[in-house]
Amino acid sequence: MRVRTEAKRDAIVEAASEVFLESGFEGASMAEIATRVGGSKATLYGYFRTKEELFVEAMQGEAKRYFEPIFAALQKDHDDLRQALQQFGERTLAVICLETSIQARRAIIAESGRSDIGLRFYERGPKKGVAELAAFLARKIEEGELRPCDPQVAAHHLMALLDSETVTPCLLGVKKKPSATFVRQAVARALDSFLLGYAPRPDTASV
Repeated sequence: MRVRTEAKRDAIVEAASEVFLESGFEGASMAEIATRVGGSKATLYGYFRTKEELFVEAMQGEAKRYFEPIFAALQKDHDDLRQALQQFGERTLAVICLETSIQARRAIIAESGRSDIGLRFYERGPKKGVAELAAFLARKIEEGELRPCDPQVAAHHLMALLDSETVTPCLLGVKKKPSATFVRQAVARALDSFLLGYAPRPDTASV
């Protein structure tokens, strides 16, 4: 009887991350991952039921590495709200629009109709990201820089605006590897709409 260990699981995820980043989702094979981790495909399937599940786990590990410093920077005090959100938007989209990130999302969407991978990905990834962004927006609402509103809803709206010109076209294959200049301009346009909609209103400015 094989005994599962956390160390072995971490080793599998680390090896999988390397293979997926090198070959993408379609090009990666469980056999190659097993070879790198020093085991068999049966061992891999003992920890992860499918290649898609392992892919999600590996990509979430990569995302955590990228996003933790992004959110840490956002939560610091900022004198300029727009500048803080501009930096956040550019840094976030630079990660989400990576080909590996787009492949991960496509795989998750495809698998979501057959398993709970989509739910687990959302709970461990996007949901936490929205909560971090909402915490920042809540502070700005208290400081009077944004109108009184539900910060969770505002965070969802901002992320949707950021995605509209970048992530969505990338997912559909309409746009590939958007340039830093395009991303910067897209974020600025998203913030024009967001800040116009959530700017303090004259009748609530003193609330």
